[in-house]
Amino acid sequence: MRLVGNIIWFILGGWYISLLWLLGAVVFAISIIGLPFTRAAVEMARLSAFPFGMDVVHVRDLDLQLETPAEGLIGFILNILWACTFGIALFVSYLVAGILSCMTIILIPFGLQSFKLAGLSLFPVGQRVVTVEVANRVREEKARMRMDQFRR
Repeated sequence: MRLVGNIIWFILGGWYISLLWLLGAVVFAISIIGLPFTRAAVEMARLSAFPFGMDVVHVRDLDLQLETPAEGLIGFILNILWACTFGIALFVSYLVAGILSCMTIILIPFGLQSFKLAGLSLFPVGQRVVTVEVANRVREEKARMRMDQFRR
């Protein structure tokens, strides 16, 4: 199902959205101010091309590390800047596409993927695109670490 969904998604516009994100990544990389957003745009391009079977986790969860206050503040500020400039427009676009897709029964899986992209497009800095299996393992390990901390 993932393969078929990804092929249909890619043909019906995923390639176009992904290409736009890659173009945005190049523009961000050229400008010094936009350099921190380059990685976020590449992650969005990756997810926009083939969203089925992929999920998003925060980079600190992927590395199973605790966040330092400085890293958290910098990421928060970058996400606020992103949301104020590009994020809200992208969020609304993906949200509308998801609602329109969910109005038909056959396009509900595409609507759900649009909602996933909407969530990421609002605050993408610090997020990484991984397979669903890796995301589940990371979340299980994080829950296990929290339980160990709670028991101490």
